Amino acid sequence: MSENPASRRPLRPATAMVHSGTVRSGFGEMSEAIFMTQGFAYDSAQAAEARFKGEEPGFIYSRYANPTTRMFEERMMQLEGAGDARATASGMAAVSAALQCAVQAGDHIVAARALFGSCTYVIQNVLGRAGVTATFVDGRNLDEWRAAVQPNTRLFFLESPTNPTLEIIDIAAVAKVAHDANAILVVDNVFATPLQQRPLELGADVVVYSATKHIDGQGRCLGGIILSSAEWIEKNLADFFRHTGPSLSPFNAWILLKGLETMPLRVRQQTENASRIADYLASRTDKVKRVIYPGRADHPDAELIKRQMTGGSTLIAFELVGGKEAAFRVCNALEIVTITNNLGDARSLITHPATTTHKSLSDEARAAAGIGDGLLRFSAGIEDSEDLIEDFAAALDAA
Repeated sequence: MSENPASRRPLRPATAMVHSGTVRSGFGEMSEAIFMTQGFAYDSAQAAEARFKGEEPGFIYSRYANPTTRMFEERMMQLEGAGDARATASGMAAVSAALQCAVQAGDHIVAARALFGSCTYVIQNVLGRAGVTATFVDGRNLDEWRAAVQPNTRLFFLESPTNPTLEIIDIAAVAKVAHDANAILVVDNVFATPLQQRPLELGADVVVYSATKHIDGQGRCLGGIILSSAEWIEKNLADFFRHTGPSLSPFNAWILLKGLETMPLRVRQQTENASRIADYLASRTDKVKRVIYPGRADHPDAELIKRQMTGGSTLIAFELVGGKEAAFRVCNALEIVTITNNLGDARSLITHPATTTHKSLSDEARAAAGIGDGLLRFSAGIEDSEDLIEDFAAALDAA
C-alpha cells in the first residue's frame, strides 16, 4: 500500500476532496479500491497478537476499520480540520453514537429545541431510558443555554442552520457557555456542509454529518461521520464504536469518496439556485407568507450568518398562505421538483415537514419550532434556475 503524497501537506477544500487520504494498492489503481472484506489475514499467530495489542499497525476487522472507509475518514478529517473520525452507516448512527458515547446514567444534556425529529427522539427516548436527562432551549437565546446548565450537565447539542426553519445559532457563543460548564458541544453541521461552516474552528468539540445528504449528493446511499480531536475519539468513541458496530459499509464509503470529488461544484450551483429561487418566492406575496433563507438580508440572523458562514445555504423554508391544503397543492403541481424527505441532492427536492420529517413532534412542539402547516422545505438541486423558477411559478399559480 502507498499513500498519495498530496495528503501529507494541507490542501484547499476542493483539492482535498479529490486527493486527501488516498491509499493505493500495489496495482496503482487511480480510483480508490473497494476493500469488500470482513476480516484481514495475518502472517503468523504472533502477528495477530501484536495487531490486537496495538503493537503492530494494520486492520483487524471491518467493523473496527477498513481501508476504503479509512480513506473517506481521512478525506473528511482534512476537510474539517479534525484530528480523527469514524464513519457510520447513516447520519442518525453518527448522532446516536456521538451522544451515547459521551454520557452515562445520571448525566444531563442541553439541546436546542429546533432539531430533526429523530435527534429529539434519541435524546428524549433512547438516552432518557438510559437515565440521561435533557433540557431543550431556544438555541438562539444564550440566556436559556446558561439557565439550563446543571451540575451534571455534560453535553450541549445543536444543529445550525436548523431543520427545517433554517435558524442560525451562534456556535462560538454556545461553545463558550458549554466549556464554562465543563461540557462539550456537539454540532450537526449537515445543512451548512463543511464548505460553508467550520464548527471546530468556532469552538465545537465534535461535528457530525449525515453523509447521505450533500456528501453523496446523488441519492445513492446512506452514510454518516463523527469528527473530533484524536484525543476525544480515542477516549470516548473508539471502544464504543468497536463494540456497538455502527460502521459504514466499504462500498458506501467508496460512493461517498466519489461524491466528495464533486461536492464543491454541486454545492456552489445549489447555493446559487437557492438564492435565486428564494428571491422569486419572496416576490410572490400573493401566495407566500414568508421566506427563510440564510443568504437573504431579511433573515433574522443575517449578521451572525456573515460572521459564521461562508455561504448562504442550499435550502429554503417558505410558508404558504392557505396552510396545509395550499402546501399540498403546490407540491403536487411541481413538475421538476420531486417530493421526498431527503435533501442535498443534485435534484431539487421538497417536503412538508409537519407531515413527514417532524410529524412525531406534538402540535405544541412544532409551533414552538416555527413549523406551521403551510411550511415547506425546499432543497435546491443543480438544474437550471430558470426552469426551477418557472416550475414554482406554475405551481403557485395553480394553487
